[in-house]
Amino acid sequence: MKLTHKLTLAFLLVSLLAIGLAAIVVQNVTSAQFNNYLLEQQREQFLRVAAEYYAENGNWRGVEIPLQAAQLLPPPPQPGQIPVPQPFSLTGRDGRVIIPGGGFARGDIILQNVLTRGTPIEVDGQIVGYLLTTGAPPAQRAIEAQYIERVNLALLAAAGGGVVLALVLGLFVARMLTHPLRELTSATRSLARGELQQQVHVQTADEIGELAQAFNQMSADLAQAQQARKQMTADIAHDLRNPLTVLGGYLESLADGKLKPTPERFAAMQAEVAHLQCLVDDLRTLSLADAGELRLQKEPTHVADLLERLADSYRNQAEAQGIRLGVQVDAHLTEIALDPARMEQVLGNLVSNALRYTTPEGGEIWLNGKPAEGGVILEVVDNGSGISPEIIPHIFERSFRGDSSRSGDESGLGLAIAKSIVELHGGEIGVESEAGKGCRFWMMFPKKERRFL
Repeated sequence: MKLTHKLTLAFLLVSLLAIGLAAIVVQNVTSAQFNNYLLEQQREQFLRVAAEYYAENGNWRGVEIPLQAAQLLPPPPQPGQIPVPQPFSLTGRDGRVIIPGGGFARGDIILQNVLTRGTPIEVDGQIVGYLLTTGAPPAQRAIEAQYIERVNLALLAAAGGGVVLALVLGLFVARMLTHPLRELTSATRSLARGELQQQVHVQTADEIGELAQAFNQMSADLAQAQQARKQMTADIAHDLRNPLTVLGGYLESLADGKLKPTPERFAAMQAEVAHLQCLVDDLRTLSLADAGELRLQKEPTHVADLLERLADSYRNQAEAQGIRLGVQVDAHLTEIALDPARMEQVLGNLVSNALRYTTPEGGEIWLNGKPAEGGVILEVVDNGSGISPEIIPHIFERSFRGDSSRSGDESGLGLAIAKSIVELHGGEIGVESEAGKGCRFWMMFPKKERRFL
């Protein structure tokens, strides 16, 4: 059964229960109120007829005749017929029952405390009897019974109309609710066929609307990821082709004797091989990170020692470029659990970027370590050319390249690898920059691990 049919059936069942319950309540209340109205009307008429009869005759003998004529008493039962319950009982001033009812037989004496609950009948200012209500329903005449019948028919018609209306509205609401689901189903099938750029129109702000928004975001992310993957594949193919072309040209020329083997030419070939090796290593690192198989060898690491080792590795290059490379570490900074080799890879990438985009005149690069709430922050800060604002949101994407992208390597994977390694440590990485005013790359590592294996 389709969801539309299920929802329609659910609406119909709920409506049937609600309409049925309402009809029963209305019918019972209407019937009770109408009976109360008849009872009060007949009581007033009973009092008037009885008082007039006593005023004319001076006694109660034969009072049943005018009361039956006024249809205030049911006719005497036929032999073998069950007497109709009477709504009223009449007694004399002494409490003797004249017209039986409510469990009292003719001639019974009713106690005074019961009589006080009845209505006294007065003639010329004297109490001549009492009218007691027995609790039996009042007798209904034909016109009154017809009125109740018409009320019940009207309720039945209203209930039937309500059911039809509930069915129509239920079907409409069910279709309205399931329409975005049908759109999502169609878009999902298109997505499964490889048509990634699928967008569903968001019509509501409820849970279904949130589902549609989530699907749209997922579809856009998949399309973007596919485009990025295609771009990365094309870029890597281009990057691999260049050194291979150079190596192929050297080898072919050497084999043909057009070039003589010299140390310089072998060094150039070796540089191209090293370039290929870096590309392969980057791809392998990134693929392991994607598969969740990149393993870290965490150990207690002093931030000061880590940054000093890295500064020592790049200090000669920095001095050769006329750039000052310094380290600043908070004296109270404790050790944290890191993989030193991987972190040197990340920091080395960032320092290489800084050296590339920092000018010699007054150029400075600082490796900072400082405590943060619940963790430690490592920074690589320079006063170089900075990064354009439109580039910053994409800087950690794979194979993203720009004039100031600072990818740090030929493949454009350096910052993507850095991001993967930092996140594998449970940390975060980000950048703050303004074009022409330098960069601040930061990494925040939480101090959650106090024991090391």
